[in-house]
Amino acid sequence: MECVRKAGWNSPHRTPLSRRLAAEALGTGTLVVTVVGSGIMGETLTKDVALALLCNTLPTGAILVVLITALGSISGAHFNPAVTLVFTGKRKLPVNEAASYVIAQIAGGIAGTMAAHLMFGLPLLDFSTKVRTGGPQWFAEAVAAFGLVATILAGIRFQRTAIPWLVGLYITAAYWFTASTSWRTLMGAQA
Repeated sequence: MECVRKAGWNSPHRTPLSRRLAAEALGTGTLVVTVVGSGIMGETLTKDVALALLCNTLPTGAILVVLITALGSISGAHFNPAVTLVFTGKRKLPVNEAASYVIAQIAGGIAGTMAAHLMFGLPLLDFSTKVRTGGPQWFAEAVAAFGLVATILAGIRFQRTAIPWLVGLYITAAYWFTASTSWRTLMGAQA
């Protein structure tokens, strides 16, 4: 049974690597297009920073529930190199496959960003104008990442079927209780 669950938290059977990578790229891309698109929309609709953050938070939590539910049985729905690293460390995913997951996640993240930019008439490639660095930001990201991984692992142990909701709700909350809005944790290597 253990080799059956190597792909992630919810794989009922061993899915071919190509399908798992496609699911990781599609899931990460969809997550990123949601985060970036709702962020652009929130900033476009209001000058109220708190309301703009709320406009970004709700779609992000919602799409996580959808994506994890829809793709979890294919790839494990990692969508984040930190999650992939944890499953690799727990020997649920071989190192060579984990590297492929991370590449698929980065490619999906880039494609998702480009798609959001296209939808809003922005340059396809653009540099962020927001500085997201410094001690407090990195500490907030460590807190967010720890909480995300703890949420996933607790869900696996105690309530596997609730994982999509647990992750979606955790990230929704982390947007508001971390100084970084859990940006790097959510976006993984794409931040």
